[in-house]
Amino acid sequence: MNLNLTMRSLLLLLLTTLGLSAAETPSKVFRAGAATSNITPDIGGDIIGGFNPFPSTHIHDELHVRCLVLDNGEKKIAFAVCDFLGGSRDMFEEAARLVKETTGIPRECLVMSGTHTHSASSAMGSDRLRMPQPPLDPYQKFVARRIADGVTRAANNLVPARIGWAVGSEPNQVFCRRWIMKPGTAPVNPFGKVDTVKMNPGYGPNLVQPSGPIDPDVSVLSVQTADGKPLAVLANYSLHYVGDVGPGHVSADYFGAFCDRLQQLVGADRQEPPFVAILSNGTSGNINNNDYSKPPSPRGPLYSKIRKVADDVAQAAMKAMQRIEYQTWIPLDARYRDLEVGTRRVSDELLQWAKERTAKPRALNEKGTLEVIYAERTLRMAEYPPTIKVPIQALRIGGCGIATSPFETFTETGLELKARSPFKPSFTIELAGGYYGYLPTPEQHLLGGYETWIGTNRVEEQTSVKLADALVEMWEEMK
Repeated sequence: MNLNLTMRSLLLLLLTTLGLSAAETPSKVFRAGAATSNITPDIGGDIIGGFNPFPSTHIHDELHVRCLVLDNGEKKIAFAVCDFLGGSRDMFEEAARLVKETTGIPRECLVMSGTHTHSASSAMGSDRLRMPQPPLDPYQKFVARRIADGVTRAANNLVPARIGWAVGSEPNQVFCRRWIMKPGTAPVNPFGKVDTVKMNPGYGPNLVQPSGPIDPDVSVLSVQTADGKPLAVLANYSLHYVGDVGPGHVSADYFGAFCDRLQQLVGADRQEPPFVAILSNGTSGNINNNDYSKPPSPRGPLYSKIRKVADDVAQAAMKAMQRIEYQTWIPLDARYRDLEVGTRRVSDELLQWAKERTAKPRALNEKGTLEVIYAERTLRMAEYPPTIKVPIQALRIGGCGIATSPFETFTETGLELKARSPFKPSFTIELAGGYYGYLPTPEQHLLGGYETWIGTNRVEEQTSVKLADALVEMWEEMK
């Protein structure tokens, strides 16, 4: 018996019973919806990002969760990109629970990440190095609820849509911030040793060369309504953050400014349904926009550098969007995995050093020296279990691949994933699903530097290799 012929006959019989001809069979419909939620913290909350947090005194621009939901009739996938440095896994998991309750979107189909603005209050809790993490604080509970609200609103806004993707380039705003120094010229690190590289060394005669590559790609996932009206853009760029903010100011940094600028460029102000631009952070753990091969340029007014970077990246995205051929239906797929990795182990000698440096407790509001700060971090790391599980995701959006990493991930790993991915183009959203510190490659660990110090980096030196292999394996399952 011809099985295919039999199935076709049964289908025709069913259509006849329903009063439909084959020509009248409903076609597949792709839908999308977007929305934002405000997550601006109270004035007075600590601004984190430096070694010594300080209270905010002003809100320059509001912080948001920017959300996008894609629905091809078979599967829904949601993105929520948040204006903060990073979020704890427990907070993201609470948000995922709420999203599942309100929309039915499962955890593996929900990508949540932080932009990495350094001008925001912490969404990582009162002690981000503690393992297990402390209960969610009031701001984390607020953010989890707002993520769920944003995704729910985006799902409520679903309309027939079309989608496409492209990759632009903006190489003039990304530079490797880790420089190889002439032997012996790097300062002594907190542990009493001299590294080969220095982060943010400034312009000077002791610089040899950057220790790694850059990734200039501006990856763009663009969504329009069925009649061609701009609905949302999910972009990705591998630049850490800009800074250039006022003292004590809360700001979404260039990520928020990009979203405002792109909305202007596509002519989508005050439209219905509302247009939402989203900029996720790529693999930028070793990247900033300071070119230390040249003397620094005179500093302009506050926020002028942020606006310049945002405009350049938005222009690159807009240029790429002109090449997009939009599709009215695409396959969607997603994978989620808890990747088990080893943690940095603290030797007896290092533990004794840390205890000696922290023998005198810090006074209230006393700023710690780097040596004391890293001694305190070392004591925290000594409490870690030998292994931990970190969340990673791989997604297929038509012919486009998206990966996630819960680390401040080095560009080398992002470039490797783009090269190995079976989907072209592909990009990685870092600081997704949790925050577990920096992720240098094994080769960069050998050079030392801030990003490799214990407490800044929490996991074994081979973690970037394990992460890349796992993500490629997950992508291969979806081909």
